[in-house]
Amino acid sequence: MNFDPAPKLGANYREGSGCDFLVWAPRTDRLELHLLAPRERCLAMERLPDGYFSLLVPDAAPGTRYLYRFPSGEELPDPASRLQPQGVHGPSEVVDPRYSWRDRSWRGIELHDYVFYELHVGTFTPEGTFDAIIPRLADLRDLGVTAIELMPVAQFPGSRNWGYDGAYPFAVHTSYGGPLALKHLVNACHEAGLAAVLDVVYNHLGPEGNYAPHFGPYFTDFYHTPWGEALNFDRSQSDHVRRYFIENALHWVEDFRFDALRLDAIHAIADTSAQPFLGELARAVHLRARELGRKIHLIPESDLNDARIVSPDPVCGYGLDAVWNDDFHHCVHTLLTGDRQGYYADFGSTAQLARALTDGFVFSGQESGYRGRRHGNSSKSLPAEKFVIFAQNHDQVGNRRSGERLSSLISFEALKLAAGLVMLSPSLPLIFMGEEYGESAPFLYFVSHGEPALIEAVRKGRRAEFSRFGWQGDIPDPQDESTFTRSRIKWSSRCAEPHKFLLALYRELLRLRRDDPVLSRRDKNALEAIPFDSPKALVLRRWHHEHQRLAIFNFETDAASLAISLPDGVWAKLLDSQDPCWGGLGGDAPARIESSGEVRLTVPGSSFVLYQTPSEPR
Repeated sequence: MNFDPAPKLGANYREGSGCDFLVWAPRTDRLELHLLAPRERCLAMERLPDGYFSLLVPDAAPGTRYLYRFPSGEELPDPASRLQPQGVHGPSEVVDPRYSWRDRSWRGIELHDYVFYELHVGTFTPEGTFDAIIPRLADLRDLGVTAIELMPVAQFPGSRNWGYDGAYPFAVHTSYGGPLALKHLVNACHEAGLAAVLDVVYNHLGPEGNYAPHFGPYFTDFYHTPWGEALNFDRSQSDHVRRYFIENALHWVEDFRFDALRLDAIHAIADTSAQPFLGELARAVHLRARELGRKIHLIPESDLNDARIVSPDPVCGYGLDAVWNDDFHHCVHTLLTGDRQGYYADFGSTAQLARALTDGFVFSGQESGYRGRRHGNSSKSLPAEKFVIFAQNHDQVGNRRSGERLSSLISFEALKLAAGLVMLSPSLPLIFMGEEYGESAPFLYFVSHGEPALIEAVRKGRRAEFSRFGWQGDIPDPQDESTFTRSRIKWSSRCAEPHKFLLALYRELLRLRRDDPVLSRRDKNALEAIPFDSPKALVLRRWHHEHQRLAIFNFETDAASLAISLPDGVWAKLLDSQDPCWGGLGGDAPARIESSGEVRLTVPGSSFVLYQTPSEPR
């Protein structure tokens, strides 16, 4: 499909000429626009080819509320609504797209410079708003974060939700502050030198307030997802569904100036067409980025371990920019916690972690016991900046029975070890809000649906999901408001012991990642990862020209003595996680290592130490 972005779907206000309304509704022959305020009236819309309806209303201004009326008398909100002031079941509202941006010199940042900080707007601050995030941006920038990643903000039912139940992909949720407040936040991010990233959901729409099927075949029963019918990306009339979601992506990067979009669970997008939707989406967004003179990235979540997702090949690849690497997380999680339930059963060895560091995907065609089949393809040739890695994220924390963070599962020393593994890798790191200081509050799954049957279905679904992991005990009620309030982070903890020591370590690791001549490079080819099984440890050596860095990670709770093969020379200690300045008891690792081919080094339990070649200043 040749994508033409004009005219745009939804209500598009243009100063001096009124408002254009455009909706795709092939399931009706007639449609009226019911304007509710400030002057109530019903106006017949013009039927266009392919099931579109259009109308220009010269006196419709921002604040005008409206519904679409069908011949049956049924009235529904706009599927491309920009604002739902009365929630998912109420009328839509015309929004003024104008905004006095102060970031006009901002062009985005290179992909290899991304350090993501993932946050949920509702639980990141007591206020739970976009405005309340702005005062914290300076602290995140000073930590070394370069990109703020918001979990989905599209209009969902009620006031509490992770965001993946959004029913109006174009509408900014009202309880967070609405579209104007979101623009304030993005503008503030750019003024602080931070990229702004938004999580968007193109694999399903939320079950409550989803009226799109009344208008047209947005969904198909040919496929099914974990959340019900699949969106129609390859069946009859799917070109128009694609248009809807491509316009949505352009809406966020043009009207709100987001620098990147995180695409939720693309493995749940069913599409067998010869020209996949994801490839079409990538081409449209990258073309618009070139036209705007900006750097805009698309970063999907996928459990497929498919290198084609980020391959630039116009025939075989989708051309997306980077992909979340769950394999890295699973390696780190199992080594630190010993958890082997559910999908963790496939993981647990240091050799797998070494592979995640050198290749990217651990499973690249091998048999997966959890799946009962071969899984993945090779990512060895992909550069490190094609992978986003993490020790925690909203899914891996929130989809546990009690929403436990790593701080509740492992020791303080092991938290530092996790930080070292993520930050000393050449791939792109992601920090989940509060992780940097060892936040202890859980991140639970919460909703505020209005339909009793749906509320009970969510409860049953969560119980069924956790049963596969063998987790026992009561599950916090997703509908209970206390489940939401318990998930708020305690920002003030970062100033108290031992949290401030972990925060200081994250800051130093991110400084090294930014400024160090070796650690600042995203080069998987200048990297060696050596696993040890007994004791469980890993040695990571990275280099650039004459500069070398050596990191030794000990996953055992007791000290480990390791025989390590090294290039000849003298190595100086650069960082020791056991140092008192990071809240440790004082490391026993030597300040200098003299190597003539092999050295034996003792590393304390649950710790890591970093060395550099000696001719360089610390």
